[in-house]
Amino acid sequence: MAELSELEKKIGVEFKNKDLLLQALVHRSYLNENPNFKVKHNERLEFLGDAVLELVVSDYLYEQYPQEPEGQMTAWRAALVNANMLFDIAAKLGLGNYLLLSRGEAKDINKARMYLIANAFEALIGAIYLDQGIEAAQIFIEKNVLVELGRVIKEKLYRDSKSLFQEEAQDKAGITPIYEVLREWGPDHAKHFVIGVFLGDELVAQGEGMSKQSAQQEAAKEALKVKNWGS
Repeated sequence: MAELSELEKKIGVEFKNKDLLLQALVHRSYLNENPNFKVKHNERLEFLGDAVLELVVSDYLYEQYPQEPEGQMTAWRAALVNANMLFDIAAKLGLGNYLLLSRGEAKDINKARMYLIANAFEALIGAIYLDQGIEAAQIFIEKNVLVELGRVIKEKLYRDSKSLFQEEAQDKAGITPIYEVLREWGPDHAKHFVIGVFLGDELVAQGEGMSKQSAQQEAAKEALKVKNWGS
């Protein structure tokens, strides 16, 4: 467990149950090649960690910014918990070096790998929560995620394409955009999505991505060009 103890030092958390930390690092593809491995893959932990992350960030914003409207807090939260941000944070911790992947996945250095690392970061939060409770998870999230809030606000990182298109659509057309999956393919760990953004019945634009979130962002970016809205 030498590598795990090294990671524990980096994240500032010493696990009571080391298997939870190990499970957070196991991708489904690794078990395809190692079916008798002692822990399961990290998808259930990712599910849990995603919920814990959203709760902690939401609670922090609610308490610290009592004058801010829901829409503003939602935009800030989205900027803090999206895959790009989580990947950047995980990269600072070197989390990708500890992932257990199939030989094929380990060789790939692409956008899909970025999502695997971001997902593992959420799984790590889920593991911390199960091992030590909400307070430990909150401390970890404050130290690694909420510390980025100042940069999000200063650099207006919350002004993503999806948010901008929604603002413009509501202002200019009085309609809230709707996003629908038009096509999807690939295995669970490497899905690909094509998503359309609609204003009423009008399909304004389409976007592709390795997650629904990224495909929505691409669709919104194209829709802003189509409508010639925003800057």
